[in-house]
Amino acid sequence: MTEMTEPGIWQEVPSPFCGIASDDLVIKVDGNNVTILENGDAITKAGFETAITDLSPRINGKDVPLDEAVSYAAQLIRDAKQPVIGGLATDLNGCRAAMALADKSRATVDNMDSTPTFRNLLVLQDTGWMTTTLTEVRNRVDVLLVVGTDIESDFPRFYERMVWNKESMFNQDIESRQVIYLGKTPSGDASTSPKGKKAQVLACDDADLPEVLSVLRALIKGKQIQAKQVGGLAVSDLDALAETLKQAKYSVVTWSAGNLDFDHAETSVQMICELVKDLNLETRSSGLPLGGRDGAMTANQVSAWQSGYPMRTNFSRGFPDYDPYLSDSNRMLANDEVDTLVWVSSFNVQRTPPQSLAKTIVIGRSGMTFEQEPEVFIPVGVPGIDHVGRTFRLDTVVSIPLRKLRDSGLPSTHDVLTAIENAL
Repeated sequence: MTEMTEPGIWQEVPSPFCGIASDDLVIKVDGNNVTILENGDAITKAGFETAITDLSPRINGKDVPLDEAVSYAAQLIRDAKQPVIGGLATDLNGCRAAMALADKSRATVDNMDSTPTFRNLLVLQDTGWMTTTLTEVRNRVDVLLVVGTDIESDFPRFYERMVWNKESMFNQDIESRQVIYLGKTPSGDASTSPKGKKAQVLACDDADLPEVLSVLRALIKGKQIQAKQVGGLAVSDLDALAETLKQAKYSVVTWSAGNLDFDHAETSVQMICELVKDLNLETRSSGLPLGGRDGAMTANQVSAWQSGYPMRTNFSRGFPDYDPYLSDSNRMLANDEVDTLVWVSSFNVQRTPPQSLAKTIVIGRSGMTFEQEPEVFIPVGVPGIDHVGRTFRLDTVVSIPLRKLRDSGLPSTHDVLTAIENAL
């Protein structure tokens, strides 16, 4: 549990920024300044230590009181014929308020990272999958296959927390774990074991992954492959990988849909999920989709509870209407189908709204800079720093309670969106 052990020093602070919800941070708070003292990484450091530069809302670049900004935003939404609530990088209560506002304003809702998210969701909806949790990985994995993903750049502490942990629940020899990369080469040394055992790497281009995965699945199923090479990899090496996976007691195949950025990448995700099912005929294996930064998992969870559907749901007909193509906010904005965009981004000052012709309302973290000043900008507090909240980690099975560490005076996303809804 997060607690202050001495003035200004917080122990066991959970991170809403890293996806895996590291909960062992030691943080110093001095006024509005936040510094990570222990267990930080590049992502959590940027998340916690970004300075506050804006305390006042703006209308067309001019500072105004909060109630005036709320009233103006409500008027823009009231006059809109095709509003979109996008970004949705916030905590659970912020997402609930966004869904309520969408329902009342008949808007479309979409998360800023829904494009990679749907590479997973479309597979889950179509053929299903067998996935695991971070806790299961931490305690059971003996072979970890990383497909087309550079874990270290997006999840810097994944190996430290989930693979090379000092002990497991079932007294497993941690050093005996195998890490194998298929596709991308690791960018650092985090995948190297504490005693220096490096990951095995079977490198290939992203464009070759669909064919390589197809051959790997065929080998797992015992099919004969006449070719000697595929995607620059020896089929004999893939055959050895297939045998390693079949002999494992608990293999985990992991990928980040955000890294699988090529045409029809969802078919490769589907191939991963199907080969996991094939492995379970003789042994135990699970998939682990990585992602969930900037509130993506939280947004989809809340949308599912509130509407029965994930993101890309439209309320224009007075009820939730799910369409992952027509309600793709990136496509809608590019085609000038949106007249008013409400952009919610309370974690990362770099995640600003895309350029468009739509009138824009930004409910965002203090410190954002814009190429084009939005009609309304309301700076809000950060969940887990400026106010309490909850966010889901990447495996979606655990919601992390977030604590308030400082009193910046900034309102929460939930409070601002609720005020706009009430003003409609």
